[in-house]
Amino acid sequence: MLQVYLKELLELTRDKKTLIFTILLPTLIMPVIMFGFITLTTHIAKKAIDEDLSYALVGGEHYPELVTTLAKNNKLRKVVVPEGAGSDEAVRIVSEMINKDEIRFAIVVPKDTLSILKEGLSAELKMLYNDSATTSEIIFGRINKSIKALKTKERQKRFSQLGLTEAQGKSINNPVRLVKTSTAGERESFGEKIGGFLPYILILIGLSGAMYPAIDIGVGEKERGTLETLLLTPISRFQLVFAKFAVIFTTSFVSVFLSLISFALMTLVFGPAIMSGFGAESSEKVGELFEALSSISLTDILLMFLMLVPVAAIFASLLLSVSIYARTYKEAQNYMSPIMMITIFPLILPLLPGVKLDWVWASVPVTNVSLAIKEIFKGTIDMQILLVIFGSTTIIAGVLLAICNWWFQREQVLFRN
Repeated sequence: MLQVYLKELLELTRDKKTLIFTILLPTLIMPVIMFGFITLTTHIAKKAIDEDLSYALVGGEHYPELVTTLAKNNKLRKVVVPEGAGSDEAVRIVSEMINKDEIRFAIVVPKDTLSILKEGLSAELKMLYNDSATTSEIIFGRINKSIKALKTKERQKRFSQLGLTEAQGKSINNPVRLVKTSTAGERESFGEKIGGFLPYILILIGLSGAMYPAIDIGVGEKERGTLETLLLTPISRFQLVFAKFAVIFTTSFVSVFLSLISFALMTLVFGPAIMSGFGAESSEKVGELFEALSSISLTDILLMFLMLVPVAAIFASLLLSVSIYARTYKEAQNYMSPIMMITIFPLILPLLPGVKLDWVWASVPVTNVSLAIKEIFKGTIDMQILLVIFGSTTIIAGVLLAICNWWFQREQVLFRN
């Protein structure tokens, strides 16, 4: 049996396609794609933050202080609206200019702005911009921040008129505040937010790592005409099935292991440098994230890998059964797509709000493992429920392996063509 295992493993290592999908793809290509995506997103966001924005001001004479405030911002470039245009006509003109990308935004000031402010009421300034642009919210935030000093000055003026300090003035609108104080630690807080994505990625990579080797050593044997020769060897069919199963299991788990190491290196080495481009606030949050991640012990990592062992065994058994049943390589690939879609659904459930690990969800295959890894990531795992999930998932993997062995015993399955 060991010789069959080594023989199948050797053949897989000689196959370039298998090496690409089981080692190169999860280890190098996927992290590089994610790194490129994060870098591109950072570049786009940083460009939107630093970009010189052209704008138009309609009715600026009704609020001179706004004109002065915007003029002080050297990242804003004012475009003059054609003279002689009325208020409605000017709004139409600037709207067309925004849609043609001649300007990025426009601010419309109502005629009664100053009188409203004198009465102590809130004046509404209308900002026109193209909301379909991906960076529209960043632009809105920049303009809102630009007039922050103007709003603070107006607020302080009103406080002084009422004989109030700034603290007393702020408390008028909010006399009683409810302050949020979380009892969860940093690791638990970050784990709840991002912990669901870790098992989602790892389990899908494990499925991908098992898919192509399963096709090759199952239906691939049929197409190459080597299955008959293999069946004539003095080895029981169960040993043949188990050897093939062990090869698929190995490639699946190796894919998960290498991808996790690769993601860790990409995150720890390049993560802080990338996120520092977002500014001091984001750098602080990234620092909190890495501080939370540093609290994950070696025991926690080993527990995560331990939970992935029966999942990899489930995939190996299921995919080998499908590959044995298929007549051709193409037919086997057609069967793999539904399996991928069915696997994604239980992985999405832990990402939904309110879905937490309990005895009900612990009975749902794949979802229970995903939730368990999330709880391990958070540092709140119940070891009793963890053992139950590991045991039940192992039993499912054993049943599927038994079915695969029974499948392999049937001549009408092996030689359907």
